[in-house]
Amino acid sequence: MMVNNDKWKFGYGLTLKIRDAKIELKSGDKVAGLSNVGPVPIINFHLSYSISETLAAVLEGDALGAPGIPGRAEDVSMTINYIKSDNLSVRAGYRFLEGGSGGTNVYTYALIHYGLIGIQYTF
Repeated sequence: MMVNNDKWKFGYGLTLKIRDAKIELKSGDKVAGLSNVGPVPIINFHLSYSISETLAAVLEGDALGAPGIPGRAEDVSMTINYIKSDNLSVRAGYRFLEGGSGGTNVYTYALIHYGLIGIQYTF
């Protein structure tokens, strides 16, 4: 963690996603398609603020995109975490997944929004 005090926690790292992408069209007995498998480095981040001893607001995810790169990927969540004990917490919030490619052969993007509820138990 770059910052780790009573109220704030912040850190970042690197995630290596293995992309397995395939696009295929079929019409009768004709088939055309493209496929691509390969590693994609993505920046991972975590930011949390302790509202109280039992509540924390958390923003965390994996994301990377830049001008000149023919694709991007984001998986980001914003949650409120209730810390029941050192081993048990419950979270609720919002998450979105977005990504795709704008290369020369393929142009496709997806954006998915959803609410989340989770329980975390640490051994």
